[in-house]
Amino acid sequence: MTRLRRLRDYLPKGLYWRTILIILVPAALLQLLVTIVFLDDHWRFTSKRMSQGVAGDIAAVIELYERAPTPDNFVAVRDLAQRRLNLDIAIDPRGTVENAKCSPVRASIDGYMEDALRDHLNRPVWYDASCPGRTVTIRAPIAEGVLVVSARRDRVQARSGPLFVIWIMGATAFLAIVSILFIRNQVRPIETLADAMEEFGRGVDRGMFKARGAREVRRATHAFFDMKNRIKRHIDQRAQLLAGVSHDLRTPITRLKLQFAMMPPSEDLALAKADLADMEATLEAYLAFAKGQFSEEPARIDVRALVQEAAEEAGRGGGDVALAPGGPLVVEVRARAVKRAVMNLVDNAVAHADQVRVSAEAYGAGAVITVDDNGPGIAEELYEDAFRPFSRLDETRTRNAKGVGLGLAIARDVARGHGGDVKLSKSPLGGLRATLRLPGAA
Repeated sequence: MTRLRRLRDYLPKGLYWRTILIILVPAALLQLLVTIVFLDDHWRFTSKRMSQGVAGDIAAVIELYERAPTPDNFVAVRDLAQRRLNLDIAIDPRGTVENAKCSPVRASIDGYMEDALRDHLNRPVWYDASCPGRTVTIRAPIAEGVLVVSARRDRVQARSGPLFVIWIMGATAFLAIVSILFIRNQVRPIETLADAMEEFGRGVDRGMFKARGAREVRRATHAFFDMKNRIKRHIDQRAQLLAGVSHDLRTPITRLKLQFAMMPPSEDLALAKADLADMEATLEAYLAFAKGQFSEEPARIDVRALVQEAAEEAGRGGGDVALAPGGPLVVEVRARAVKRAVMNLVDNAVAHADQVRVSAEAYGAGAVITVDDNGPGIAEELYEDAFRPFSRLDETRTRNAKGVGLGLAIARDVARGHGGDVKLSKSPLGGLRATLRLPGAA
């Protein structure tokens, strides 16, 4: 099981390369099996038979000469060997059987020729097929010295073996190229669909594109188009509903504020104004959470400058908020939504701590924004509960005197709308750390 897991770690993760492996690996194994069977059953067998034939011819030439070892008979035997057997022979009177070879590397099929020569000649022989050229050399001892025989290479070794291997390799390479081109055309529509889905999930609508690929891929593409249109209609309907609710609720609140302004000051009037202000703040929080951030188009902005604005606005309210120094950090995001998320995190920290430190750093093509405070913090088991809408953790954040429990929920909604997230952890300052991750454009 462990070995299988290790093998999975090295296998490609993408559909493109996995499909290529599925096609090429069996094809390559089949080609390899055919090559091995051919080499063992045909090429080696043929080479062995050819070696035995040449060895028999050389044995016949030596026997014809040794019957009458005269110069005239040697000339006759040499002419016969050249005309009928394609063998060139010569006598080296002072030479030795062993001679220097052109290369120390010995091919496996050379053993067939050496064995055949020893079987037919019954004497020590020397054989060299390593020299370049179209001939091989055989040296055998005779009474007058050493008989040197040059035979054509294609008579000793079957040349179809290497040619067959080249053809097999060429066919495999051709199959690989065709497979890569074909699979690429099949996988590209899937990648296009995946990119469109990922971008739409971040609120970026690149418009319609032509459905391509296999029938199933085109079907999935059309299903995505239908789903996208339904979601857009739902978002438009929600925006219209929120606009109507906002107008209907703000109108009576405005009338109440005008009426309160015309009334003589009193303790009851001050309490009523405070309640009205709380109601207005609560309404704004509800509408901000329900509206989301998809009504705003993404744009490339300096996230660090945006975070600095949020920190300065929070600092003007009396909080000790400081931003870590750094250069511009340009990321494709929805500016107003991200600023709202950062403001919620900073305001939440200011409401529960005396000291707040904010940082913005690059995170690949995006950014990561960290808000640290020295407040009482939150128990680790309550981190996820803090993101629930309308969640109030007053038992751990006792200094919370305002809000309706939507700040962290809105911040996470904005982050996830960009493909990122918001995580809580222990702060080095002793309180709570909120980390907002924005991946940016894909």
